[in-house]
This record gives sequence, C-alpha cells and structure tokens, in this order.
Amino acid sequence: MPNVFMYVIVVVVVAAIASSLTAFIYNRNNKAMFNQVNSMLDKAINNTFAESSYDETMLSQLETKLNRFLIASTTGERDISREKDRIKMLISDISHQTKTPIANILLYVQLLQEKEQTGSPTADLSSQIAQQSEKLNFLIQALIKTSRMEAGIIYVNPQPNRIKDLIQSTVAQVEEQAQLKRISLNIECEEELTAIFDPKWTEEALFNIVDNSIKYTPEQGMITISTTAYELFIRMDITDTGIGMEEHEINLIFKRFYRSPQVSQVEGVGIGLYLTREIITMQKGYIKVSSAVQKGSTFSIFLPREPSPSKSFNTDRFPKEA
Repeated sequence: MPNVFMYVIVVVVVAAIASSLTAFIYNRNNKAMFNQVNSMLDKAINNTFAESSYDETMLSQLETKLNRFLIASTTGERDISREKDRIKMLISDISHQTKTPIANILLYVQLLQEKEQTGSPTADLSSQIAQQSEKLNFLIQALIKTSRMEAGIIYVNPQPNRIKDLIQSTVAQVEEQAQLKRISLNIECEEELTAIFDPKWTEEALFNIVDNSIKYTPEQGMITISTTAYELFIRMDITDTGIGMEEHEINLIFKRFYRSPQVSQVEGVGIGLYLTREIITMQKGYIKVSSAVQKGSTFSIFLPREPSPSKSFNTDRFPKEA
C-alpha cells in the first residue's frame, strides 16, 4: 500500500508540474504573439508596416490580411484625394467661367440704361434684366460656396478677434437696407470682448442672419445684436421684431434650400442659414434659435473663447467673391 500511495503522489506531482509548465509555455507564447500583433498595429498606424516572409502560421496569415487591408485603404484614400481635387478644379472653373459673362451682362445693361430715357419701355426692361442678372449671380455664388463646403475645401482660420469689430463690420453692410425700411439697428457689446473665430467667414455667417432679420422684419422694426460672456463661449444674440416662425420650422431653416411658405414672396434661395451653421460648426461653435409667430426671433451664435487643441486649421481660404 505505501508503494501505491507514493506512486499516486508522484503521478499527481508530475501532472501538476506538467500542467504548470504547459500553462507557462502557453502564456509566454500568447504574450509573444500579443507583442507581435501590437507591434504590427503600431507600424500600421505609423505607415511603416511591411509584411515579413510568409509561412503557415496564424500570425503570418494575419500579417498578410493586414497588409492587404492597408493597401486597399491607401488606394481608397488616394482615389478620394484625386476626386476631391477634381471637384475643386471643377468648382473653380465654374466660378471663373460664369463670373465674366454675368459681369458683361451687367455692364451692357448699365450702358443701355445710360442711353435710355427714364420711363421708357426699354428702360424698364433693362432694369428687369439687371435685377435678374444680380439674382443669377447671387445664386451661382451661393451654390459654389455650398459645393465647396460639402467638398471640404472651405478652410477657416480661427484666431482671437474682437467681437465688436465683427458686429460693426457686418452692420455696415446692411445699414442702407435697414434705413430703407426704417429699421433701427442696435449694438450692445463690450469694446474688448474677444473670441476665437475667422473674421471673414464669421462675418459672412453673421451677415446671413442679420440680412434675413431685415428681410422679415416689418417697417419701423428693431434688430438688436447683443453679447454675453461665459466661461467657455461668447454668445451673440441677433434679436428682431419680425414675423417669427412656427416651432416645427426651427429644425428646418438650416437645411439647404428650405424656405418657409409664409416668406415665399420674399426674394431668397434658402442657402444662407445652411452656410451659416456650417461655418460656425467648423469653428467649434454652435447656433440656437428661439422664435414666436408675429413676435420675432432670436438667433444665438456661440463662439469659443479658447482655441481648440484637437484641430489645426488651413489658412488657404478662397476670396469672398468666389
């Protein structure tokens, strides 16, 4: 019996040692494989991955598949980049090719108007041609900007800038239009208040909102542009005494070409607010709207006070008129 007992003990000890050794070898192999896979992924991220000599192991098969995936991804990126360049060239060509004919039409109309007598039938026709040409030019430029935005070839360069300079520059563009309707424009902003934004594109975004406020505010109305400073954002409120809108329309007005049925008689194409939201969003800001029918609307633009650490911005911006 003692010999049998000792034999059992020896078998158990040997089995335990074998099991421990197997587990050790298994874990070491797993760790080695994990390190190799981790190294492969690091090289893939750094664009330095190269497939080693092929054999029948699972790791080699994984290398082969990863290499094929990286090749396909690189090819896809190159195709997207080439397509983007083609779109950029096409948009630039359209902008260039349409600019000259429209400018010539407007010039010829101006020459005709100088030679015609006021009140004559041809003078009225010339005036109509001029108005329609201006509309066509505006629509083409708006569509070009929209196409550039969606193709990802509009670049903004947000830097610390004074908010009041932005507001005053925008108001200067619409003062004449506001005076024709006897609409008062009020600015409530501290002199040295600053935020992070691109002056050119943010001015265009703000102009689109103020221009709409003037269009949809009755004569002798009021538009107020005020600011509020928060810890992370500067808030700009554009408040008018205009026609307002239904609550369900607030989620629609930033869509391309959307126009409310109640303003169908007013000139416009429904692109301005779409561009405005895209421009503000590209600068890490956002827009909120509150409105009541026949009581007016408030558009609130939030611009960051500190630059975003997660994104660099390209300064290669195209001219405003393009």
